[in-house]
Amino acid sequence: MISSAMTEILRLLYAEARPQLSDDCAGVLGMDHLALSLSVAGHATEQLWSSGKTSSLFEDLQFMLGEGPGPDAVRTGLLVLAHDVSVVWAGRWPTLLPAMAHLPIEAMFCLPLSLGGITVGVLTALRSTPGPMTRQEMDDALGLAAALTLQFLGGDGVQVDSLVDEQPNGELHRAVVHQATGMLSVQLNTSLGQALLRLRAYAYSHDRSIIDIAEDIVSRRLRLDGDRPESDAPDETRG
Repeated sequence: MISSAMTEILRLLYAEARPQLSDDCAGVLGMDHLALSLSVAGHATEQLWSSGKTSSLFEDLQFMLGEGPGPDAVRTGLLVLAHDVSVVWAGRWPTLLPAMAHLPIEAMFCLPLSLGGITVGVLTALRSTPGPMTRQEMDDALGLAAALTLQFLGGDGVQVDSLVDEQPNGELHRAVVHQATGMLSVQLNTSLGQALLRLRAYAYSHDRSIIDIAEDIVSRRLRLDGDRPESDAPDETRG
């Protein structure tokens, strides 16, 4: 049974004004950080909101590396819980675990937003201390995930865009990544999926945020076909 505090949170989901909703959710769940991501074609591809920089950085790492509890939850439609990050088998998420070592995360809880065979997103709860959720915290987390699932599926008439964190120019968190992927697809004459893999690999190998790399591509400071700024490319119009 969900708590009275979570009942109030769920009521706020239907309100027009929901300031700091992600922070409030994190507090009720006893978490330090919380993030919500939308799933498209079986992948968590767009962060809709987060309760702070740590959760946003963690979501971007999972997106860039293509592995972690969030992608696992989306792929399987099952809860993925890591009560103590320090004892997680290194081979479970071999690139994510070392990449996230600098983040204050000791416990991770990922709940798929699923109904039947459909998974529309993932709710990720993070804590800076190890240990499982209490029974009440888990009940509240499951209740929140169920409510968010219904909103995504449109069964209650609530618009998904009402859940999105405000971003500069009204864009989604990874809008620039999607734009850069499209540009790479044209430049490299390849599919969008392969272009995204190339973008992820470049960001990882250069130890940079995938969003930073995407911004360089969109602003034409970087081309991955030759890894040169566009301004340095030879002028093909010259005789």
